[in-house]
Amino acid sequence: MNKFDSIRAELAQNPRKWLVTGTAGFIGSNLLEALLELDQQVVGLDNFITGYEHNLADVRKRVGPKWERFEFIEGDIRNLDDCRRACSGVDYILHQAALGSVPRSIDDPVTTNTCNVDGFLNMLVAAKEVGIKRFVFASSSSVYGDSQKLPKTEDEIGEALSPYATTKLVNELYAGVFSKVYHFSWIGLRYFNVFGKRQDPDGAYAAVIPRWIDTLIKGESPVINGDGETSRDFCYIKDVIQANVLAAVCERPAGVNKAYNVACGHRTTLNELLGVIKEWLGDFNPAVKTIEPVYGPFRQGDVRHSLADISRANGLLGFEPAYSVRAGMQESIEWYVKNSKP
Repeated sequence: MNKFDSIRAELAQNPRKWLVTGTAGFIGSNLLEALLELDQQVVGLDNFITGYEHNLADVRKRVGPKWERFEFIEGDIRNLDDCRRACSGVDYILHQAALGSVPRSIDDPVTTNTCNVDGFLNMLVAAKEVGIKRFVFASSSSVYGDSQKLPKTEDEIGEALSPYATTKLVNELYAGVFSKVYHFSWIGLRYFNVFGKRQDPDGAYAAVIPRWIDTLIKGESPVINGDGETSRDFCYIKDVIQANVLAAVCERPAGVNKAYNVACGHRTTLNELLGVIKEWLGDFNPAVKTIEPVYGPFRQGDVRHSLADISRANGLLGFEPAYSVRAGMQESIEWYVKNSKP
């Protein structure tokens, strides 16, 4: 039994109360589902700007009667009173609410800052006031900026390349100040290109994997930004869930008040990624395998290559990725095929 299995067994025997912000979003709804399956009590906070009611409906369908352990608050992290109401009586906070996307932040830096910095500070204040046991939040691999070093190690970052990256770095700085000034316990998780079920394929700022899957299902050619040799460390959603739970219950003094890479620990180029997607989708529709991509310009603010060193998360949290890109993609595509729009 690995660390995560033992923690899940312990939580199932001794339920806690969790707050998941951004609970109607991609990562938030998956965290909600996993916690409810473990018989935990969960409070959710979302304003439905980037989250969706159909994500919550999907969770409800999957967990059945365990849905009764969930309390939803429609509110905004930019409103301190909403944050205080959501934090009341909870043991752990998994803060996922943010305005994501590098291109969106370049188009609208003001709104990105208001959500990701002002809203984050509100959550810190509300969590501090109630004496939360642990504040776990979504940081980002974008904080590594223009650093050319591979793999990325937590203590060496470069200059930020976008407003979004800047907001995530500010989050880590604010959390660090709160630990020093208020003896506040936190862990930041630097996500590397998370993918999985319920990731939105629509809109101008949709992530590459759900957008490509949706495009191929429709029989259209996906667009690759650049030459396709840009590489990323893609991380399946179930491994992100593992990292969040392990971070929340970490009892090692050396393990808290720091940031961790959350990734698979392997690099995949965009060309390779598209090949995996076409292979699995081809099991449902063989014609997909003949569709060729269209190559477009490189995207502003993007780094060329990204790869995580996950040894810190392994050593201090017990994080052990259970899914390769291929295995995670197979599960993801099965979900998208079943839930694709006609």
